[in-house]
Amino acid sequence: MIRILFLSLLLAAPAHAEKLANKLFGAKSDPSTQDAMPIGSYAKGCGAGLVQLPETGPTWQAMRLSRNRNFGHPVMIQYLMDLSQTAAAIGYGKGLYIGDISQPRGGPMTSGHASHQIGLDADIWMLPPRSLGLSAAEREDISSIPVRSADQRSVTENWTKTHHRLLKEAASDPRVDRIFVAAAVKIEMCKTAKASDKKWLQKIRPVVGHDTHFHVRLKCPKGARLCETQTPTVAELSKNGDGCDETLAWWVTDYLDPPKPTKKKKPADEDTPRKKGPREFTMADLPKQCQTVLVD
Repeated sequence: MIRILFLSLLLAAPAHAEKLANKLFGAKSDPSTQDAMPIGSYAKGCGAGLVQLPETGPTWQAMRLSRNRNFGHPVMIQYLMDLSQTAAAIGYGKGLYIGDISQPRGGPMTSGHASHQIGLDADIWMLPPRSLGLSAAEREDISSIPVRSADQRSVTENWTKTHHRLLKEAASDPRVDRIFVAAAVKIEMCKTAKASDKKWLQKIRPVVGHDTHFHVRLKCPKGARLCETQTPTVAELSKNGDGCDETLAWWVTDYLDPPKPTKKKKPADEDTPRKKGPREFTMADLPKQCQTVLVD
């Protein structure tokens, strides 16, 4: 009865009176008891039936435990466990330090990511683990390492062949949709990858802000009818090859040193509504199924 009443209040409340969705989802400390289902898109949705990545395993440790973001779809949790075993086997330290995945029920976060909302995104540190025995306090204090130079144009001495191999292994998994890295990392990988073995590189995508970790995004799992596939798909992107063409240079040319505008920018119409950011979403902005995830 209480659940039904709460749900009716969420549906009936006027938009101006609704609490922000990130506050509602951020307040949940455990996952819903529903069957696992990613709902909506990576940047506007939630996750039913998410499971927790154990804080420590034989080849991984979850970092920044105070954030309570080591929850994901079962396919993601299995992927991370599998990749951590691969990492240890190829000499990437003792496995993986794993950063944010999702909140217990997904949804928009109170801070940080715009995505990571449906349990299919995860951040993996560029710091190869020397120890898998870190305490909770040590996991708050330790930091990863930058593999991109301060001017964003090249990799640093922290970048190794083992980083390259780990990313190749990560991207070659058929569960993966794409992996986000710093542009300098993608450029370096394009330079050093074998010409006959570059197909997997299309999944490696340059995105700003990924100098100390790489971000894995999985495809919608089979049968996940409420999950929105990202467009364009990597299959569509791969028609253009490995992503190592001249357009990649844009990230260290026009992106860092944009050409001066030739015309004055037209001022925005004051009557045009401003697009909401994830931390401004109300429940009305999310798929309707997220309401039941929240109150389950």
